[in-house]
Amino acid sequence: MQRGNLDDLLAFVAVARERSFTNAAAKLGVSQSALSHTVRELEARLGIRLLTRTTRSVSPTEAGERLLHNVGPRFEEIEAELEAVSELREKPAGTIRITATEYAADAILLPKLAKLLREYPDIKVEIVIDYGLTDIVAKGYDAGVRSGEQVAKDMIAVRIGPDMRMAVVGTPSYFKTRPEPKKPHDLMDHNCITLRLPHGGFYAWEFEKGGRELRVRVEGQLTYNTTAQMLNAALAGLGLAYVPEGLAQAHRAKRRLKSVLEDWCLPYSGYHLYYPSRRRQPSAAFVLLLNALRYRG
Repeated sequence: MQRGNLDDLLAFVAVARERSFTNAAAKLGVSQSALSHTVRELEARLGIRLLTRTTRSVSPTEAGERLLHNVGPRFEEIEAELEAVSELREKPAGTIRITATEYAADAILLPKLAKLLREYPDIKVEIVIDYGLTDIVAKGYDAGVRSGEQVAKDMIAVRIGPDMRMAVVGTPSYFKTRPEPKKPHDLMDHNCITLRLPHGGFYAWEFEKGGRELRVRVEGQLTYNTTAQMLNAALAGLGLAYVPEGLAQAHRAKRRLKSVLEDWCLPYSGYHLYYPSRRRQPSAAFVLLLNALRYRG
């Protein structure tokens, strides 16, 4: 059916329900003469009179009553569906998949997502812990979370956290048996808790001072693939751990852990949420998530 036919039917339904060309024209926002012309064209095309007109009233004929009875509810159903679709704009829904490190998920994502998820129960967020530089497009993620320096140039990055520092920490009992390292290479003489990366290699501890950058491949008896377990091992006095400063802060304040090489652990760009620059139009749910996570200083 052509679009013009639907417009003619809408015009007829309005007049038949209002029993008035004047009221129907006002409701549809058209002139009375234009509305009368539209209905006459519909009657001519169907070859049957749909409305009985007098100087005082308008009423459907038998054919008009039948058409109104059968077609009118269909338009009501269409209007109801359109309204329901519009409500989806007001009630965003869908699943958003994010890859992030464990600390980013706990310290940044969870606190900010708590309010969003309570307000929008139809939004779901799946967070996958991954320390590798995952290709989010190939793996089907909507976004990833990494420090600013690790975000690829072809990605859109939104800062979601303040600048960060790493910390080398150990217990006071550990340092009773070994001297504190004064420079990064001294770590080679220490029992360091290492981090295994997804591709199989070990994470090299990174340091910087006076424009000089160092990457030290430490060794030790314990290896994990998440930072929380590395911190727990350090708290047990089993060696030195290299973890985000915020993760160890509470233990440092209570003197359970001590930081070393602080002058070599400089601040770096904090966590960013990144997603492809060629991403299709973001969903309402994704836009809400971006706004909820955005760092505002």
